[in-house]
Amino acid sequence: MNSQNPDSFQLIHLDESDAGSVLERAIKKRLTDWSWGTVRESIRRRKVQVNGNLCLDPVRKVTPKDVIKLWNESLPKPIEATDIRIAYVDEFLVVVEKPAGITSVRHFEERNLSEKRRQLQPTLEELIPLTLLHHFKRNSKPREDEDPTQKRSKRLPVSPREFKDIRSEERQNLEHKLKRVQVIAVHRLDRDTSGLMLFARTPSIAQSLIEAFKHHRVVRKYHAVVYGHPQQQTFDSVLVRDRGDGHRGTKPARVETTDPTEQHAITHIRPIETIGPYSLIECQLETGRTHQIRIHLSEAGHLLCGDAIYCKRADGSLIEDSSGAPRQALHSATLAFDHPISGEKLEFKMAWPADLHRWLTKLRQSPAR
Repeated sequence: MNSQNPDSFQLIHLDESDAGSVLERAIKKRLTDWSWGTVRESIRRRKVQVNGNLCLDPVRKVTPKDVIKLWNESLPKPIEATDIRIAYVDEFLVVVEKPAGITSVRHFEERNLSEKRRQLQPTLEELIPLTLLHHFKRNSKPREDEDPTQKRSKRLPVSPREFKDIRSEERQNLEHKLKRVQVIAVHRLDRDTSGLMLFARTPSIAQSLIEAFKHHRVVRKYHAVVYGHPQQQTFDSVLVRDRGDGHRGTKPARVETTDPTEQHAITHIRPIETIGPYSLIECQLETGRTHQIRIHLSEAGHLLCGDAIYCKRADGSLIEDSSGAPRQALHSATLAFDHPISGEKLEFKMAWPADLHRWLTKLRQSPAR
């Protein structure tokens, strides 16, 4: 379900009383007439989002600033290996088209999760090896001595959740193959952001690509739909983990003391199209800080359509989002860099994915324009 009709879901804003709690407990505390079984069944049936992201883990830790949505109907199934398109792959690196709804890499606080819980909701980094096996299988040529009437190989699973159904010996063989195609993330996209991502296939290539990002030798251009009509400009600020309301944001000018979390952030924006009260813009990153684009746009008064986090001003007041966006309207559209081994200039482009394309088409046709 992509509808943002408030009648389709219940909204729960957590508070300090939820510090150290888990998802199922936070829900049960507020819905006292629900049984524990009902709470867990709602999570299992894909009816629960945390900060706009589907969550299938009832014992996921929550924080006082989290927002929970309880949907009346089940949301689409989690991302599987075959949902991820390979834009480019060689023995050194891989470029993928990331779908929205999957975390790029495992968060630090999740480093000790059990294998069962990891398989429940794998990250993109963990899922890509399985995607690569599917990709290589589809594109492999049959051997000359191979009998075409014989099955070439057993069906590959599309998700780690299916591993439990594979016989032990076959599972060990699959896991061995997956280890040979492991990837290393060299940058990130937010869970609810779609678009192009680059991964290394060896530690040395990862280090080379990280240096390229650090020295701004990788071009990253995003498309975004925002409120208002921003002009071409550059946002240059110092971001901190807590700007005073529990959210990341620009360090207040009145604060003179050094914050150990502060990071310099630069975003260049350029208008592309005016769509009634909204604008389609291009955002080019010079730095790559967490939520950088979303923060810069929101604090400038140009809320990203569909953003469930930065619709809240630093003073605590809410910015109403009536755009109907199915998720945050942010997409990594262009990725360009020099190949770390050959030096070849590589450039990749990705159009809007189907969910945002449908919404944008409807927005352009709206009589409110």
